[in-house]
Amino acid sequence: MTMSSHTSRARALTAVVVAAGAALLFPATASAHVTVSPATAEPGGYARVVFRVPNERDDASTNRLEVVLPTEHRFASVSVQPVPGWTATTRTEKLDPPVKVGDRELTEAVTAIVWEGGEVAPGQFQEFPVSLGRLPQDERELVFKALQTYSGGEVVRWIDTPAEGTSEADHPAPKLSVKAGAVASAPAPAAGADPLGRVLGGAGLVAGLAALGLAAVRRGNRSAPARTRPAEKVTTRV
Repeated sequence: MTMSSHTSRARALTAVVVAAGAALLFPATASAHVTVSPATAEPGGYARVVFRVPNERDDASTNRLEVVLPTEHRFASVSVQPVPGWTATTRTEKLDPPVKVGDRELTEAVTAIVWEGGEVAPGQFQEFPVSLGRLPQDERELVFKALQTYSGGEVVRWIDTPAEGTSEADHPAPKLSVKAGAVASAPAPAAGADPLGRVLGGAGLVAGLAALGLAAVRRGNRSAPARTRPAEKVTTRV
């Protein structure tokens, strides 16, 4: 193998390593969105859910979150867990006619929860815990529309549901699936939620790929036939 072939091979391996590193360290920000955890809950009971909010902007902080509760099912009980630095308020509305939930008849229900006063800086995320009950007795999917406000005034509306025939929406709304036999499990962190861990993990993998590439190039160098100098002409005098 010639030196030019070795050089081309090394460049190709370097390109692969760089591409892999870029994919790990600089993921698309569109994959990060407001989510609810756990994603499933048992029918008819109470659930503690957490709304996870990542910051997708490099030049602004998230300073307000509004979560709109589903109107197709009214909750008899809604309570929030304090989040340091944030103030939570609820909005309610009168129900006419009243709605029966379990053994209670509701004349008023919470329609939305608003958190303000805190800050989610770039590269960080925040979780907002809420207790909800009772859940519907039948199996269904509850959609919680979320409005994320940034310090610059931008409002990102996480209110979409996937169009028919597609698996994802542009700005998906957090969804809680109510079904029997649900197992509470926290989802994987949103893209961008743990930047330090992503950078360290990605750097480690990139280093490993680079080492493998270098080893392959060295093996190629060792297996290449040695270049020999042409034999010198010897003149013998008699």
